[in-house]
Amino acid sequence: MRVLLKIWLAFLALVAAPAFADPGDVDAAARGVVRVVLISQSGEQLIPVTHGTGFAVTPTRIVTNAHVIREALQDDTLRIGIVPSEGGDSAFVKTVAVSPRNDLALIEITDSALRLPPLTFAGGVSGNMGEVSAVGYPMNVDLAQGLEISDIFNSQPPVKSRGFLSGERPSRQFDTILHTAPIARGNSGGPLLDGCGRVLGVNSFGADSDGSDAEFYFAVSLRELLPFLRDNDIEPRTNALPCRSIDELNAAERARFDAERAEAQARIAARENELREAKADARIKAQLEVMEERDNAMAMALILLLTAIGGGYVASQMRGRHRQDPETNAAYQTRAFIAAGVAFAALIGTVLVWLGRPGYNEIEDRVSGAMEEMGTDGDVLQAGSQSGDGTLICTLVPERSRITGARTDDVEFSWGADGCVNGRTQYGLTNGEWSRVLVPGDEAAVAINSYDPQTRTFRTDRYLLGSAAMQAARDVRSAYAPPACGVLDAARILGEQQSGVIAQLPDRPNERLVYSCEAAAAIQGIDEEL
Repeated sequence: MRVLLKIWLAFLALVAAPAFADPGDVDAAARGVVRVVLISQSGEQLIPVTHGTGFAVTPTRIVTNAHVIREALQDDTLRIGIVPSEGGDSAFVKTVAVSPRNDLALIEITDSALRLPPLTFAGGVSGNMGEVSAVGYPMNVDLAQGLEISDIFNSQPPVKSRGFLSGERPSRQFDTILHTAPIARGNSGGPLLDGCGRVLGVNSFGADSDGSDAEFYFAVSLRELLPFLRDNDIEPRTNALPCRSIDELNAAERARFDAERAEAQARIAARENELREAKADARIKAQLEVMEERDNAMAMALILLLTAIGGGYVASQMRGRHRQDPETNAAYQTRAFIAAGVAFAALIGTVLVWLGRPGYNEIEDRVSGAMEEMGTDGDVLQAGSQSGDGTLICTLVPERSRITGARTDDVEFSWGADGCVNGRTQYGLTNGEWSRVLVPGDEAAVAINSYDPQTRTFRTDRYLLGSAAMQAARDVRSAYAPPACGVLDAARILGEQQSGVIAQLPDRPNERLVYSCEAAAAIQGIDEEL
């Protein structure tokens, strides 16, 4: 009971813990934030007029404020362009939809191979009014850095500012979020993010403070944004799971491990106590059995001995009578032989029964036999069966996971004892852990998949990297070819190969997905019973 209480308290602490913005999550979200520029053209020269901010909701579609692109909608000499936050060239976009009523606009890349990492949306505004971050391109920062307006065509990382949620309220006839993360001209259209880097709204305007800097700012809420996107056939990635940090997860895992270890120690202690009591009972039982068997044997030996003595006496008497009258008393001789045989057999029986009676050392032998019958073979087999081959279906464990945007579908794979997955993909073995590093060419994220056959736990750690870090990881990955299943020492070789990519990664992942796996056959058996 005490162990279960510890686990429950640790879970409550995770759920109730306030969500603080993680710089890694904000940086990951900033990869999909762009500068939205209105451009006039004079001959071959492109002249930026003004700019705002936008963020990707698909690889080619971007949300911004309607007022950011208002001039371009009214002046056909202006074009709309975007400048990504890192790497890549700027691109022109076309307008897909505009909703001035709630200050939203949707634009799309049309003439470029540029693809952006879409941001993930939160499931709603947290009730604890936690910390938030605004990401965008405020003009006052550009001026403070001495950037000319022409410099905005160069990729620059967006500015991040922190504040707190202050509430949700309708404003200017549409639903907004009030917050204190500072924004300025140029931030319009940028995302307001929660502690896990998920979109809460679209920054739009600040409060009027009689000419002084505004202390409160407004973002168009998801109640306005999500229907707008769905009306334009976009279903954004949404994650409504609690926002927890990797540190919180690690602390919870340590608490869970300590609780499980304490529970295991309690089970071992209870088992040892049970075995001690069973051994004491077995010894008492063995002592009683041996003493009873010895008493019975000694009684039987005494009976046989008396029978032998009696038979000898009768044989002696019959022999004497035969000697007195050997011719007429032959019957006495026959009786004497029979009595002598009985006496001899009884005497042999006496010796055998006496020698065959159980000794006191038989007590310990019987105790050992009883303890072997109560051994832990069943427990060992049950634990060992976890590591066998077979097809597994793995289901996400939300309370042990940290997810900002990854898909959470069930995972199915066939595991081999040599670390071969699905008969073709080898996993590496390093320090007793099976893992496979995935460096995709079409996504700015590195994933480390790991599997523990003993606990049937599958885990994915995802690192959301910037373009430079992602390219460095791809370069290291391209330098080796993973060994195929069945190659001699393949697990060790792959473990060494992957270490180069792992060394390039940050200290902690952005996301961690933990799955609990079951044998597919067992699940099918349950379905059949139902």
